[in-house]
Amino acid sequence: MNQRIEQAWRIARNLGLVALAAASLAACATPKYEAGRTVATSTGGAPRPGSMIGRDGKPLRGTEKPYQIRGIWYYPHEDKDYNVTGIGSWYGEQFHNRKTSNGEIFDMDLPSAAHKTLPLPSLVEVTNLDNGRKMILRVNDRGPFVDDRIIDLSKAAAEELGYRRQGVARVRVKYVGPAPRRAVEAPRQYAQTAPPPPRPRPAPRSFEDIQEPPQRVQVLPPRGEASWSPAPIRQSAPPINPPDPVFAGARSAAYRIQAGSFSSRENAEKAVRQLTSAGRASIEAIERASGTLYRVTVAAGDDEGAAWTLRQRVEALGYSGATILRP
Repeated sequence: MNQRIEQAWRIARNLGLVALAAASLAACATPKYEAGRTVATSTGGAPRPGSMIGRDGKPLRGTEKPYQIRGIWYYPHEDKDYNVTGIGSWYGEQFHNRKTSNGEIFDMDLPSAAHKTLPLPSLVEVTNLDNGRKMILRVNDRGPFVDDRIIDLSKAAAEELGYRRQGVARVRVKYVGPAPRRAVEAPRQYAQTAPPPPRPRPAPRSFEDIQEPPQRVQVLPPRGEASWSPAPIRQSAPPINPPDPVFAGARSAAYRIQAGSFSSRENAEKAVRQLTSAGRASIEAIERASGTLYRVTVAAGDDEGAAWTLRQRVEALGYSGATILRP
């Protein structure tokens, strides 16, 4: 009898230990969140209400909210120290002309990128570690959700970084900062010329007002006796209406793309850093009565077609007011 009681007690104790272990595992699998703090990724149940509140105490909006893909929860957040090395890929025709995660239209022929957790939109610097090429891209979509890939580029961006043909590459992704809310939003423009006022239309004239213009007559001095001269002297009357002088201004021998003009040199230098992926950017100081303006331009070479292509690339980096300066 005592043996049966002892055996039953052992069974109950083992069952209790198993239940306790299961409870501990469940607690470990359930993510913990703090209000205003986000976690990169986590598995388990849906987020708790506290994870839907931002650091400013307001509810998260749109692309700031956590989302779930294939059982994995992703928590978007800004990470100013983000500097990650991994595998980069690209996407194109399958998503061409479709909406991105922040509502823009995806164009595979313009440089852009997709990331799982960085804010939308934001700017990142992507470096192809296989060939050293780098460029700054605007993140406006979510992904990639394949294996351990850390970023997905558009077809045009993958072409620029030199890995479109092989499909993937080892890359480094560094967070640069927030991007303009709209892809076509540009920095404030200063160096703009107001259109000339319309020319006043002349009043209608009557027949009596129309008169024959006076004739301009040139009076020549009387001809005298011709005197001998070792060489004939050529005389010509001065022109009645001498032509206006024409001045040839100095012109540059190559096209340039003007990204914008800034009243702050610090903002101009920041634009130059953002445009390093597009080409050789420089700053030109323009002295005006109201102060100095700093114009940022990108060298485009002597081919007009290449200049238009470079202008589109500058616009894709957030400078929609970019214009072509002709030689």
